[in-house]
Amino acid sequence: MRKEIIAIIIVVLAIAAGILILIFLNDFNGSRQNSPSLSPSPSPGLNLGENLTGLPLKIADGFSISIFAQNLKDARDMAFDSMGNLWVSRPDEGVITLIEIENGRAARQNDVLRNLNKPHGLAFDPDTPNLLYFAEENKISKIPLYSDAPPQKLVDLPSGGRHITRSLIFGADKRLYVSIGSSCDVCVESDKRRGTIYSMNPDGSDFKEFASGLRNSVFMALNPETEEIWATEMGRDFLGDNLPPDEINIIKSGKNYGWPYCYGQRIVDSRFENTGEQICPATEKARLEIPAHSAPLGLAFSPLNSNWPKEYRNSLFVAYHGSWNRNEPADYKIARFSLNGGEQTDFISGWLGSDGKVYGRPADILIADKGDAYISDDYSGKIYQVRFINQTERTTNSVFFEKQS
Repeated sequence: MRKEIIAIIIVVLAIAAGILILIFLNDFNGSRQNSPSLSPSPSPGLNLGENLTGLPLKIADGFSISIFAQNLKDARDMAFDSMGNLWVSRPDEGVITLIEIENGRAARQNDVLRNLNKPHGLAFDPDTPNLLYFAEENKISKIPLYSDAPPQKLVDLPSGGRHITRSLIFGADKRLYVSIGSSCDVCVESDKRRGTIYSMNPDGSDFKEFASGLRNSVFMALNPETEEIWATEMGRDFLGDNLPPDEINIIKSGKNYGWPYCYGQRIVDSRFENTGEQICPATEKARLEIPAHSAPLGLAFSPLNSNWPKEYRNSLFVAYHGSWNRNEPADYKIARFSLNGGEQTDFISGWLGSDGKVYGRPADILIADKGDAYISDDYSGKIYQVRFINQTERTTNSVFFEKQS
């Protein structure tokens, strides 16, 4: 009899313990489902994604950001070659660096081209993908990759002055385009090549002006749907915190974009009131206006063939390098513009801390065909990788990040 009573007590205790375990697990899972780091956002632009960098960054829901490569002081322009390796210009170091990629990871990095004069723009010839074109402050050259051949100079460029970066892009017409910044903040240039975009054949012939009135269009990108060249444009300084707006322009043959006489929507610069009233009505208006002194640099369009959410289609992503002369520094981030409606949202932010501490300054953004994005940071010497992740990956990575933070 005593043994039977003991057996009954054991069974009752086991059942009670099982019930308590089920209650605990239910509460635990419920608390995790209510965790902000796992809650999906109903719309893009909300900063609920996964940050695996160790920096106080915020990224839109459904995306992750991690450090892809580092120890790359002054990393700026980026370009992938036909072997899937990444090339990075580093103007202040005078080098162009090769990052060899294996299994999706940066395996090795090597300064292949050295002793250059402020190298910046990089581009690959679509018809000869093993040829790297690169722009130094004073010239454009090309070189066959993975060979002992020396660079071949194609054209000379004006040098000196305030803006020394030269950017490159191949257009849909297979011509090579180069942006040449102004020599000053605001002035009438004596060298008509300054403040322009020129184009040429891949062999350097037929070098001619394509568009003018562009103070400093540091980066350009090709719209994959329209095949138009879009360019960022940094407005002049010393008109206060809120003027003039920085710009995104669609670059068209023979068009004048207003600098130095006007900006934005053909607003006449106060320094050139008389001349501006005559010139500005015939200039091109900005396609998009950006808050003054945001310093827009790299730009990239959303990939056409990727697993990104449909609401991100027909979007433009712009790297805001951030202000240097505003009373309150602003805009060290990646912004997203919906080209359907024009609204702007933050895609990645946090490089400028709430206490004013600078953690980085995004420079270029490059989005590969399958959707992985890469962002260079010339302040911290890093390259970040951004990926769209599905729900399973999001849950796994969020648990990892919670353990790291």
